[in-house]
Amino acid sequence: MSATAIAQPLLDENKLTVSFRLLLGLYAIIPLCLLLQGVDSWFWQGYLQAHLPSSPNHFILFQILFGTPHIIASAIVLGSNVEYLQFYKRNILLMTLAVIMVFGVGSLFIPYKALYIIVASWTVFHVLKQQHGIGRGVCTLPNWAFNVLLWLSVASGICIYMGIFLKNTLDVQQAGWLKESAAVLCLCVVLTALLCQGYVKTSFGRWFLWANVLLVVSSFYFYLQQYYFFAILVPRLVHDATAYVFYVTHDYNRHHQHPQNPLYRLTERCGIHVFIVLPVLSFALAFMLQSYGDAMVSFITQALFGVDIRKAITLGLLGYLALLHYYTEAITWKHGSPYRRFIAFSK
Repeated sequence: MSATAIAQPLLDENKLTVSFRLLLGLYAIIPLCLLLQGVDSWFWQGYLQAHLPSSPNHFILFQILFGTPHIIASAIVLGSNVEYLQFYKRNILLMTLAVIMVFGVGSLFIPYKALYIIVASWTVFHVLKQQHGIGRGVCTLPNWAFNVLLWLSVASGICIYMGIFLKNTLDVQQAGWLKESAAVLCLCVVLTALLCQGYVKTSFGRWFLWANVLLVVSSFYFYLQQYYFFAILVPRLVHDATAYVFYVTHDYNRHHQHPQNPLYRLTERCGIHVFIVLPVLSFALAFMLQSYGDAMVSFITQALFGVDIRKAITLGLLGYLALLHYYTEAITWKHGSPYRRFIAFSK
């Protein structure tokens, strides 16, 4: 299927661009969290460590602010534009069938922990592939260097993720093995980056290279220090905010002159600026679904059918959207895709 299946409008002089400097600036969360951790250890007697949730999943505000909104935003971008749905309908159908088979039928005989590890590994790959993919455009690494650095980072991230989210189910030996594996892999990431930086021609590119290295290494440090919230917050914030930069840029360039779908025609009539439509809508939906979605579905099914369906939204709908997001984001932003007609870059 060719991207030329959809007409190719030219971006005008009022287009927004994705700024690489802005994307790099998002990594400032790393030194900020390191500073907070240091202050907490030295002056606050571990107050943050004691009061922040041991797992970010236990903190509903974390789910409302990070993760869920950008997944919903991705679904809105795809679902609100009929041309995109037509263009990717085969991919969406195949992915939906795969989810049904693996997580529906497969859940009958595949252990829950195995399914969890599959999803967690895919999540880590999705997060780091996005950041390394963007960095690749700045660093201009050869294929082998990019792939080695990416997969070492992903392997490190999976060990860290498992160590945090499965910590209550691991014995001492398993927990120790994960920490040792993550340490060795993080060291390999650093050594590989030292080798690869010779291929980077600009100082700005080297900053981006080491920012992606620190994304993993800082998470490992917070994991060792048992600041689990920071360990997950750092890559989540960078990943989600980066995604929003692309989503908002895309929607502004596509809709700011002539709204192309009913959503933006409605918001234009309401006097809502195109720039804030997607963030406001996705955060509002994330709040509603995370806070009230399960209870509402449970109440309806109990009243109508006498059946209490639990976690239909947070596990069912949002889980499906997350898996669809992981898959579609790998193809919708590729060079030559319909989405990319509305994206331009600047330093």
